[in-house]
Amino acid sequence: MGKKVATETNFDVVVIGTGPGGEGAAMQLAKNGKKVAVVERHQSIGGGCTHWGTIPSKALRHAVSRLIEYNNNPLFTGTGWQSGMTFSQILHYASGVIRKQVKLRSSFYQRNDVTVIHGSASFVDANRIKVTKNDGSFDYLNVEQVVIATGSRPYHPGDIDFKHPRIYDSDTVLSLDKDPKNILIYGAGVIGSEYASIFRGMGVKVDLINQRDRLLSFLDAEISDALSYHLRNNGVVIRHNEEYESITGHDDGVTLKTKSGKIMKADCLLFANGRSGNIEALNCDAVGLKPNHRGQLEVDQNYRTGVDNIYAVGDIIGYPSLASAAYDQGRICATAILNGRCDEELISDIPTGIYTIPEISSVGKTEEELTAAKVPYEVGRAQFKHLARAQISGNNVGCLKLLFHRDTRELLGLHCFGERASEIIHIGQAIMEQKNGGNSIDYFVNTTFNYPTMAEAYRVAALNGINRL
Repeated sequence: MGKKVATETNFDVVVIGTGPGGEGAAMQLAKNGKKVAVVERHQSIGGGCTHWGTIPSKALRHAVSRLIEYNNNPLFTGTGWQSGMTFSQILHYASGVIRKQVKLRSSFYQRNDVTVIHGSASFVDANRIKVTKNDGSFDYLNVEQVVIATGSRPYHPGDIDFKHPRIYDSDTVLSLDKDPKNILIYGAGVIGSEYASIFRGMGVKVDLINQRDRLLSFLDAEISDALSYHLRNNGVVIRHNEEYESITGHDDGVTLKTKSGKIMKADCLLFANGRSGNIEALNCDAVGLKPNHRGQLEVDQNYRTGVDNIYAVGDIIGYPSLASAAYDQGRICATAILNGRCDEELISDIPTGIYTIPEISSVGKTEEELTAAKVPYEVGRAQFKHLARAQISGNNVGCLKLLFHRDTRELLGLHCFGERASEIIHIGQAIMEQKNGGNSIDYFVNTTFNYPTMAEAYRVAALNGINRL
């Protein structure tokens, strides 16, 4: 067989990466008549979000939280009930969800006539991209504009052997085939805290090693304290203000030495401390793009990089590194490409959804921020244990906290801890976004909520807060 000849194809826009950011941009551009191609270096579309991050970890969490519910439900106690599951059994459930997501997302590209090209993209110059296929052959794409949406991967310090079969990152932990009796989790950010919940929920002993002095310090202190309490109450050992001196893998386990002189041993270790942008393969030098030390690109309010026709969205631009925000960034970036500038921007109050067990979600200001800014605010609380729906479902842990202005009664911040927190938060978010007096705590008192529901927490919390005025 002769050598395959490289092809040349012209496109209006090429999007590199098919995660939420790439998908948001590609769909918006295609629906507005642009000839679009997406380049994906993996066999399946969906990016890190679908394959290694959001979807598998949340599917895992769902299965484990149902298992905990099952084991704690008096209906199912007694002999004859199976109460355990292996990690690989639960992963099998997650892989089914991934397949459904890939099938659904693939159909979006087909329906909107977006060309999907599998291979690794690199810049020849600002208007020309080389795509190298798995078999080593390559093709060229001539383009007017480019959207970089290559995402991120777990950060790997050079002094840790990630090839060791007992040392994992948040991607490779999804191929864990043994059931460890104990695990060290280094890094107590969102990913570390979520996996601490998952492993503890399966009965694995967990040491969670945190470099800071409290968990998830960007959260409202009360919520952060509640998470610490419940993790510890469930048996997680949390070690604050610790940094590793060395991490060593052995045939039978892993040893971690801290700079403070502690030595910890476990069956395996999950390193969950930071992420790096997927930038290396792009040949950024060819177009003069300069990523920072974490492999991220700087962009302006239109998501344009330092090169006029090259844009970037999602994890590759850093904060907030959320799948939800990346999709919106892609969509807004596409409108900037179509109109020369974008008339809308990402909402300033992006909700956080943290899928620990119990779940956490918040939007707006924390108590600490309002106090520092000398804003006269009041607090309204609803404890889940007082809600009929929570009593019925057995989800008694948690609360909803409303922060509102004492004079104008506007909502300033919402903080929720407990099962379904990431759903509950959106009711308050919708009111908080209202203009011309629509943002008022009185809405929750004057509106009839279904009973029994978790949403009813808003009425309870609003009355609780108003009673303090």
